[in-house]
Amino acid sequence: MKLAEALAERAEATRRVEQLRARVVGSARYQEGETPAEDAAQLLAEAGEVLGALETLIRRINRTNAAVEMGQDGTLTDALARRDVLRLRHSVVTAAADAAAGTGERGYGRQLRSELMMLSALPVAELRGQADVLAREIREIDVRIQRTNWEADLLD
Repeated sequence: MKLAEALAERAEATRRVEQLRARVVGSARYQEGETPAEDAAQLLAEAGEVLGALETLIRRINRTNAAVEMGQDGTLTDALARRDVLRLRHSVVTAAADAAAGTGERGYGRQLRSELMMLSALPVAELRGQADVLAREIREIDVRIQRTNWEADLLD
C-alpha cells in the first residue's frame, strides 16, 4: 500500500469514528417504554474496533514519514513540519498586511479634515510580496510531499 492510500484510509477511519460517536451519543439514552433506534453498546464496540485499526494505521504512517527521505527537504516528517510552519508564517504575514491596510475596518479613512488620520505601521506592499513568496513555497513543498506520498510504500 502506498502512503497516499494509507492517508486516505486514515481520513476515512477518522470520519467513521466521528459518525459512530454521534450515533452512540444519539442512542445512549432512550425514553422508558421505547426501543432505542440503535444498540449503543454495539456501536461503541464498533467504534473501538475502528479506533484500534486507526491507531495501527497512524503508527505505520508516522513510521513511514520519519523514514522516507525527500532529498533537500530531509525526511517526510521534516517536510511536513516545514509546510506547517510556512502555513503559519503565511497566516501571520497576511494578517499583518490586512491589519496595516485597514482591511475589514469601516470608516478607516478620515471623514473630515479635523479627524485624526490612521497610518500604517507596516509596509503593506512588502508584506503582500512576502505572503506571495510564502504561498509559492507552500505550493512547491506541498507538491513534493504529495509526490512522495504516492511514491513511498507504507512501512509495517
